Amino acid sequence: MGRHVPAVTRALDILELFLEGDGTLSSPDIVRKLQLPRTTVHELVTTLTARSYLVPVPEQPGRYRLGVRNYQLGSRYAEKLDLAAEGQRVAREVAETCDETVHVAILEDVDVIYIAKVDSIHAVRMVSATGRRLPAHCTSVGKMLLASLADDELEARLEECEELIALTPNSITDTDALREELAEIRMAGTAVEHREANPDVSCVAAPVRDASGAVVAALSISVPMVRWSEERERELGELAVKGAGDLSVSLGYRGNW
Repeated sequence: MGRHVPAVTRALDILELFLEGDGTLSSPDIVRKLQLPRTTVHELVTTLTARSYLVPVPEQPGRYRLGVRNYQLGSRYAEKLDLAAEGQRVAREVAETCDETVHVAILEDVDVIYIAKVDSIHAVRMVSATGRRLPAHCTSVGKMLLASLADDELEARLEECEELIALTPNSITDTDALREELAEIRMAGTAVEHREANPDVSCVAAPVRDASGAVVAALSISVPMVRWSEERERELGELAVKGAGDLSVSLGYRGNW
């Protein structure tokens, strides 16, 4: 493995400082935060500005903000991102940790579509497939995604749905009850479903966000009831949050999970 080039490392350290605060910094700010010589900072800032990675703030002399070159690089990176491929990678990592079935799903109208899946290694496990569509209100991923919608968007989708069908006796079929549970999910940050899509399986899910902070998918862990317990639910909830957070970071999200 080759050595790190100090000048490049320092230039990247400077750029990453702009991810904090209001996104503007002066050279003295950079000197103080990175504990670098003033001459070094001046040379690096001058170079980054010449290459459009930094630009002066017109109304604030001596201060800089990120330049268009960063956006161009980020856009090219985003073009190459594949949510399904990234989801499959993270799902595999989560499944290796918990030995349970892991899904990543997106919302379409009032259904969820599974775009990534890694099976449990156990003989008793959930049977499903990528590309499968299920009513969102019957699944933990679906309820997580519905809970992430703005109120007006949620109501519009529910109005278009003639009825909330039941996949098991535990499925929610009343819209008021669904609204109440979605409100609880928003507060909790995770969603759980107990035998609502499959009479023998419970699941827990967490939201996946893109670079803008919008929820674009959800990651869930599914467990047969023979291995489910309140303690297991808590453990898997934390793991789902971590996995969804890792996937969010791979999509460019930089906020709090």
